[in-house]
Amino acid sequence: MLNQESLLILFGVLVVSFLIVDLGFFNRKAHKISTKAAAAQTLFWVALALGFATLIYIYLGKILAVEFLSAYVTEELLSIDNLFVIILIFNFFNLEEKYHHRALFWGIIGAIFFRATFILAGSYIISQFHWVLYIFGVLLVYTGWKFLFEKREKHIDFNKNKFIKFLHHHLPFTANHHGGKFTARENGKLMFTSLFMIVALVEITDIIFAIDSIPAAFAISQNSFIIFTSNIFAVMGLRALFFLLESVLHRFHHLQKGLAFVLMFIGLKMLVTIFDIHLSSIVSFAVIMSILGLSLLLSLFKKADL
Repeated sequence: MLNQESLLILFGVLVVSFLIVDLGFFNRKAHKISTKAAAAQTLFWVALALGFATLIYIYLGKILAVEFLSAYVTEELLSIDNLFVIILIFNFFNLEEKYHHRALFWGIIGAIFFRATFILAGSYIISQFHWVLYIFGVLLVYTGWKFLFEKREKHIDFNKNKFIKFLHHHLPFTANHHGGKFTARENGKLMFTSLFMIVALVEITDIIFAIDSIPAAFAISQNSFIIFTSNIFAVMGLRALFFLLESVLHRFHHLQKGLAFVLMFIGLKMLVTIFDIHLSSIVSFAVIMSILGLSLLLSLFKKADL
């Protein structure tokens, strides 16, 4: 009989094992990831997440399993929007395709650390001050409303980015990738490569997006185990999803609007509890999936103005 602690240990073993196999075996050398390989890896991570949801259903109950799936789908939806910004970063620095995986791999390692930190901090704060959830609700409604009218390109203006200027001001950089290394010596001086800058930008971008995704997860479930595992499963599949969607991502014209409505719905779901109105996890999951499905269908079958 597995309990929550046992499932968490199993989850940790799975994640660490696949990270080691990924970097140490499949992607030991820098190379371009094929669409076929990306599709296989995407299906693998989705299947793994669904399998984990099944274990939660069997050993922890239906409600937590549905909360896990709702948080997982919401995080994947947010991750797809995040991918658009990552593509802009890679294009801005003219990063060779063979280095894309390396940049994403280390970016995701950092994302796991920061998200774990945010979730632990959020869980503690909410346990002490439950009313913080209502602030999360307001934040999600505001963010969703803003997403309805905001263009993706406005997320980051690289030419005026203060973070880039800060790094350039405090660290010596070279434009040479130096075979995918983060640091190298030029004329005896230690220099940071553009790949280091790219990974740092991917990290800061994920932190910015986590400001939306972590409150959304807490609005779906207050169980830190559910929030953490669903978030990390979504983040782990981010690399494969990037290589699968990078050539067609621009076609998902209505995805951001779908994301906006999902965020507003989750925020309102949290706020109406003030009036003792509670939506079940199953209803919430059905609404999230319906919005996601509709936004994808509209993107595929309806022409949008660019």
